[in-house]
Amino acid sequence: MQWKSENEVRRAARMSRRRRWLPVAWLVAGALSACGDNDDDTPPPPPPPPEQGAPLDLTILHINDHHSHLAAGSVSLNVANAAGATVAANVASAGFARVTTAMTELAAGKQNVLKLHAGDALTGTLYFNRAGEIGEADAAMMNTVCFDAFTLGNHEFDKGDTELKNFIDRLHAGTCKTPVISANVSFGAGSALHPSRAMGYVEPFTVVERSGQKIGLVGLTIAGKTKESSSPDADTTFEGEVPAAQRAIDALHAQGVNKIIVMSHIGYDLDRTIIPQLRGVDAVIGGDSHTLLGPASMEDFNVGTPAGAYAEPLRNGDGQIVCIGQAWQYSQVVGEMNIRFDADGVVTECNGTPHVLIGDQFSIGGTPVSAEDNAAMLASAASSGFLRVTQPNAAAAAVLAPFQERVEQYSQQVVSVAADELCNRRVPGARDRSRSSVSCNELGEADARGGDIQQLVAQAYLEVANVDYGGADITLQSAGGVRRPLQGPVTAADVIEVIPFGNLLFRLDITGAEVKSMIEDGLHATFREGGSTGPYPYTGGLRFDVNATLARGQRASNLEILDQATGEWSEVNPTATYRLFVLSFNATGGDGYDTLANVSAERRSDIGVLDADVFQTYVDRLTERDPETGLPVLRKVNASLYSTKSFVE
Repeated sequence: MQWKSENEVRRAARMSRRRRWLPVAWLVAGALSACGDNDDDTPPPPPPPPEQGAPLDLTILHINDHHSHLAAGSVSLNVANAAGATVAANVASAGFARVTTAMTELAAGKQNVLKLHAGDALTGTLYFNRAGEIGEADAAMMNTVCFDAFTLGNHEFDKGDTELKNFIDRLHAGTCKTPVISANVSFGAGSALHPSRAMGYVEPFTVVERSGQKIGLVGLTIAGKTKESSSPDADTTFEGEVPAAQRAIDALHAQGVNKIIVMSHIGYDLDRTIIPQLRGVDAVIGGDSHTLLGPASMEDFNVGTPAGAYAEPLRNGDGQIVCIGQAWQYSQVVGEMNIRFDADGVVTECNGTPHVLIGDQFSIGGTPVSAEDNAAMLASAASSGFLRVTQPNAAAAAVLAPFQERVEQYSQQVVSVAADELCNRRVPGARDRSRSSVSCNELGEADARGGDIQQLVAQAYLEVANVDYGGADITLQSAGGVRRPLQGPVTAADVIEVIPFGNLLFRLDITGAEVKSMIEDGLHATFREGGSTGPYPYTGGLRFDVNATLARGQRASNLEILDQATGEWSEVNPTATYRLFVLSFNATGGDGYDTLANVSAERRSDIGVLDADVFQTYVDRLTERDPETGLPVLRKVNASLYSTKSFVE
C-alpha cells in the first residue's frame, strides 16, 4: 500500500471538487452531444480541463476600518533610551498618507501584490461629513493607494444607499476604479444601487490576475448589524454570511479560479466561526471588529493587546490551510500577508507582519529627546519587528491638505446659540460646586440633579441613536467625559471641546439587572474611599434616585425606563433586555464600569460613530432657531429627563 502525504491527500480532494464544479456550459455541451446523432459512433470529446497553474507567491497588503481617520496622530510607546532604560515616549503615528507610503514601499520588488481594503472607510471624524461631500475626502485618499478591491462595511450604509452610490462615484472618479464587492447585499427596488440603475457598482466578487493566474476576491458585509444599526434603504437586505460566501466561491471555482480570498467585514470571531464551514477558501482578510493581531510583544511596547496571531493558519471545510488577517483600525496598521500556493492552488504556507506605522522623532513631555536617545528608541522600535518608521507620502499629503483646511475652517464656524448657561457639574450636591459658575450655583438646580451639559450630551446620544443607528433604550455618559459648559454663541470647535476625547459609540444589549449594576458601578467609583467625580453616571432614557451614604449595590433605587413611543416611565425589569448606547471607553470598563466590560461579544457591537459628531448632529436637528442668526438654540433638557431624580449626599 502506497502512503500519500497530507498535502497529496488534500490536493486530490481539491481536484475532485474541481471536477464536480465544472462550468455548467461544459456539462450541458456534453449532455447535448450524448443525445444527438452520431453516425460514426465516435465518442464525444471530453470537456476541456481546468487551467493548470504554477506555484505562486502572493503578498496581500491590506487595511480595514480606517473610519475617516485621515490625519496623523501620535502614540505613546514603551521603548529603550540610550541608557537602556525602558521609557514611555510619544511619536507621530498613523494618518492615511503613511498608509500610502507603506503600501508603495512594501510592494516594491515583489511581483505578485494585492492591495485590499476590508471595509468601513466611512464615519468617525470630521473628515467624513465636514470636509466636503460625504466621503469625499476618504475616496480621494483611498485613490492615492489604488486598491484592487474594497468590500462594503456596515458604516458605508450610515447615510443610506443614495449617499453610498455617491461615495462609489467619487471612488471611481479617478483612474483607479476600485472594484466594490459584497456577496450578501441585495439592493432594494427603489435603491439608487439597484442593478437596474447602477449596474456593476457593487458585485459579489471580482477576479484579478497575477503572473497570469486568476485570483478571486469575495466580499462580505456583516448582515445583522448593518440592517439594525446603520441606515440602508428599507428594502435593501443582507443574506446570511456563510451561504452567500459559499455561493460566490462556487461560482469562482466554476470559472476555473482556484485561489479565493474572502474580504470579510464581519468581525474576527465570526471569521473564525465561518472558516471551517466554507469550502474552497484560501485566505480571509477581515474587518469590522477592529482587531489587533500580532505577537504578544505588542503589549510590551504599549501598542495594544493582540487577540491572536497575524496570518494564523486555520482550516477550512476541506481541511486545507486558510490564512486569516486583520489590520486593527484608524490607519494605524498596514497588514502584510505572504501566501504560498502550489501548482494546484493549494495553500502550503502563510506568514506576515502587521506593520504599525510611526514617525521618526520621539518626545517626552512635549520635548524632543536627544539625538542619542532618539537613535536608541528607533533601534528599539525596529527590534520589535512590527513598528515601522514610515514617512507620509508627499502626494497623498497634498491631496489631504484642502480637506484639512476645510475641517479647520468648519471648526471655527458658529453652529448654535446656548440661550442659557448649560452648567457643568459632575456630581450633584455640594461636593463638586467648584466646577460650576457662580450663576449656576446660585440656581441650585445642579445641586439637586447635576450638570446640564452632561445630561444634554446623554440625551443627544439617545435621540440621534433612535433616528440613525437602530435605536436605543438607554444611553450612558460618565460625568468626567464632558469637559466644559456652553453659553452664548457655540462654534463647532466648542462642541468638540465639550466631549474632546474622540470616543466612538458602542451598542450593548444588557439586562435590567445589568442596568442596575452599571449604575452602581459608576456610583461606587465616585463615592468609594479615594473615588473621583469622573465616573458619575448620566443617562438618557433612564432615571433613578441616589443615596451616596449607602453601601455599594444599594446607592441607586427606583430605576425607571422611558418608553420612547408613549413618553411614559416604568420600572426597569431585571430580566428584560435593553439597548444601551455608550462610549467605547465605558463599554470596555473605563471609569470602573466593570459590568459593561463583562458583557459578552455577541451582545456588543461597535457603532463606530464619533461622540462629538453625534452631539453635533443633535445640535443641527434642533428645531428652535435663534431669530437673529437663524442658528439652532441649545437649551437644558426637560427636568423630567434628568437621570438623577433625587440625591442624598
